[in-house]
Amino acid sequence: MTISVPATSANLGPGFDTLGLALSLRNRFIIKRSSITSVQVKGEGASNPKLCVDNIFIKIFYEHYQRLSGMKDEYFRFQFENDIPISRGLGSSSAVIVGALTAAYMIAQKPLTTSEILYQALKYEPHPDNITPACVGGFTVSLVQNERVRFLKATLPHSIKAVIVVPDHSISTTYSRQVLPKRYSHKDTVFNVGHSAMLTAAFFSQNWDYLKEASRDKLHQHIRMRQFPILFDVQKISLKEGALMSTLSGSGSSFFNLCYADDAKRLQKKLMGHFPHFKILNISFDNKGIDKITD
Repeated sequence: MTISVPATSANLGPGFDTLGLALSLRNRFIIKRSSITSVQVKGEGASNPKLCVDNIFIKIFYEHYQRLSGMKDEYFRFQFENDIPISRGLGSSSAVIVGALTAAYMIAQKPLTTSEILYQALKYEPHPDNITPACVGGFTVSLVQNERVRFLKATLPHSIKAVIVVPDHSISTTYSRQVLPKRYSHKDTVFNVGHSAMLTAAFFSQNWDYLKEASRDKLHQHIRMRQFPILFDVQKISLKEGALMSTLSGSGSSFFNLCYADDAKRLQKKLMGHFPHFKILNISFDNKGIDKITD
């Protein structure tokens, strides 16, 4: 069986822990029955031996496969083909969680629904902004109600693309949350509510010219960017060179830029010239989410 899950970009500026979208950059998880557990990693993380001995995918998979099937003595061979950069704010952890849960349910031959996968995924990732687009693709707005994820999805057209700046420096999500204020002013909170609402409306109505203003944030983005100040230059140059919006991807350090498809190559080239030590990705959006192939 092969499960593939897309990368995601969350928050998108003002939509803290609620807004996200899926990118056509995927991790593939290939699982086969075996007499022993074995692990092979290709692509991102291949040089990290820890992924072979302390792998979150395998822990989650076995936990739920054994729960669902009642089988304690079955083993599998795992092959990971990773295209999503690790610890760069592009949803690699959510892809692992969603992929492991999907594989466990399918191999145990238990009913698999988006609602159930998201419910189980919340136990490992309490915020739905990454796990939701990882599951269903597109642009999503989501919230947690009674321990269940409620969401709405908008399909993203081919007329827009993403140009992602991936620095050679990571930002810890845990530390990134610790440095955020415990209280916010009424003014800043109202600012973010309005901008998040406008951003959501822009995606659903495809009014892309609203994105530049609607994607502004006053709650978290600048505080996180101060840990890696060059990101201010990334945002400034991206907007100057034609990005319709430019936001920190998740907690960073990657930066997400949305632009018209006709402008993507030019924006990518400009950013490569300014930031030669960073990886600049020109990619489409993903509207499918989890992809399951049974051999």
